[in-house]
Amino acid sequence: MIKYKIFLFLFFVSLSFAQVVHKKKASLLGSPFEITVIAKDTIIGNKYCNLAIDEVKRVENLISDWIPSSQISKVNQNAGINPVKVNDEVFNLVERALKISELTKGAFDISYASMDRIWKFDGSMKKMPTETEIRKSVERVGYQKIILNSSEKTIFLKEKGMKLGLGGIGQGYIADKIKVLLQEKGCKSGIVNVSGDINTWGYQLDGNPWTVAIVNPLNKNKVFATFPLIDNAVETSGNYEKYVTFNGKRYSHIIDPRTGYPASGIISVSVFAKQTEIADAIATGVFVLGVEVGMDLINQINGIECIIIDDKGGIHYSKNIDIKSK
Repeated sequence: MIKYKIFLFLFFVSLSFAQVVHKKKASLLGSPFEITVIAKDTIIGNKYCNLAIDEVKRVENLISDWIPSSQISKVNQNAGINPVKVNDEVFNLVERALKISELTKGAFDISYASMDRIWKFDGSMKKMPTETEIRKSVERVGYQKIILNSSEKTIFLKEKGMKLGLGGIGQGYIADKIKVLLQEKGCKSGIVNVSGDINTWGYQLDGNPWTVAIVNPLNKNKVFATFPLIDNAVETSGNYEKYVTFNGKRYSHIIDPRTGYPASGIISVSVFAKQTEIADAIATGVFVLGVEVGMDLINQINGIECIIIDDKGGIHYSKNIDIKSK
């Protein structure tokens, strides 16, 4: 009887430490979304996943320029008219975005949404826009024309027709918010993927780090390296699916907001950082800056690493990257 009781006790103790992997996929922000968590059971795992999805929707309703009632849409609607008061969360995100604009000398710019959409990447474009059309398309773009009032928490766009678009930083920000939220709710380990913006915390069920695979877009079936993510984030920007070709030159769907011309020379950028928000914005900036200037920028920033694949298939690594080759 005593041995039986001891056995039951040990059995229930082992159950108390049992954990499961719980996953959920959804289509959010117009893109694929996936959350994986380690939880005590599927009920709690499902609760964590639903909290993550609710957080996506909450932030989207604050910052999406496609939702007319969002705070960012209100700013856009009042461009050239009045400053708009926003909450601390939105104000601080825009403020951080402007700092990255300064760091990248405008290669990343949340006023990119002010551009005239003269480039088409759906197969309908038969000739290049003229130089005049390209130059005019970015006349209203310029992060310097975004005026913040920190005491009033207002945002003002100086010119009519200007628009903010947080697509180049917002998804990364959401991934960070989900990570913090779930950690606060007791989730010890997970990985969130917001349309390629990936953030991790804790370890997998077998005790190994969460790991991402890096592929060369010119040979998608082959993984050339894996990268363990220990409480870390990664974001990949690519033009290997949306581009046009004129006179033998490939033009990316990622437009240089300073010139109006599509970025060229790079087909994929993967940036690793502690925060997905930073990785997201920096990846866009590097894509526009090009291999040499972009990598030089990365090598000057502590805690950020990068892998660039150029349009010839060449692979470039930042100086401190630690990668496991396959």
